[in-house]
Amino acid sequence: MDARLQRRVQRYGWDRAADRYDAAWAEALRPAQDLLLELARLRSGERVLDVACGTGAITLEAARRVGPAGAVLGTDLSERMVELCRAAADAAGLLNVCIERADAEDPLAGPADFDAALCALGLMYMPDPERGLRNSVALLRPGGRIAAAVWGERRHCGWASVFPIVDARVASEVCPLFFRLGSGDTLRAAFEGAGLTDVRVERIDTLIRHRDLDEACAAALLAGPLALAWSRFDAGERSAVRDEYAESIRPFRQDDGYAIPAQFVVATGARR
Repeated sequence: MDARLQRRVQRYGWDRAADRYDAAWAEALRPAQDLLLELARLRSGERVLDVACGTGAITLEAARRVGPAGAVLGTDLSERMVELCRAAADAAGLLNVCIERADAEDPLAGPADFDAALCALGLMYMPDPERGLRNSVALLRPGGRIAAAVWGERRHCGWASVFPIVDARVASEVCPLFFRLGSGDTLRAAFEGAGLTDVRVERIDTLIRHRDLDEACAAALLAGPLALAWSRFDAGERSAVRDEYAESIRPFRQDDGYAIPAQFVVATGARR
């Protein structure tokens, strides 16, 4: 897919998905987010950059950890995600948070004075994630840390079948390189290629639980990167996509709903 088109798909797709995102994905993503925050080792008074901040799960927790003496800048490509993140920070009474709409692949203006940079499950959506990573590294002070989480290998993510099901009905792949960074040592190589030292990578396996098929389909089709494509399907296409996805996750059906396997990869490194 053309990089410019891919960015538009992501921007407007996440605008559509944003209001459903937390309800659908908050619990599922927590293992990756918790590990990322643990490895980031945030301390009171630090300045933190949160790239692809979404609705603010990582942003707000980072702000609490660095305290009033610290500060967090969150950025996201989606205007609606930015609005929701700002609202969440305001509701939490966090005055040390600033949220801006920005493309991670475009360099941010400003001095290299961040103590830490975070990116929780955002790199996979960038046409050139290595460029986005380098841009974040460029904003770190010497010795500053960066931590990023991505989805793991396709074969370990049971919900991955939804991509080819949707892609078969659209002009081009929605997320053509979604699982690339989570495969093998790709994320480690990206960190090392960005000039980072002390690179550490951890891979974790977990389960995504849904109460029923409606909840599973809503998460996969309405509350994530496929929301824009789904919005353009007619009733017949939606019915077919739902049926095919239901069949693909049938092996994960349990008496109390679904337990769909998932994998995350989390990496950390430091700027020289």
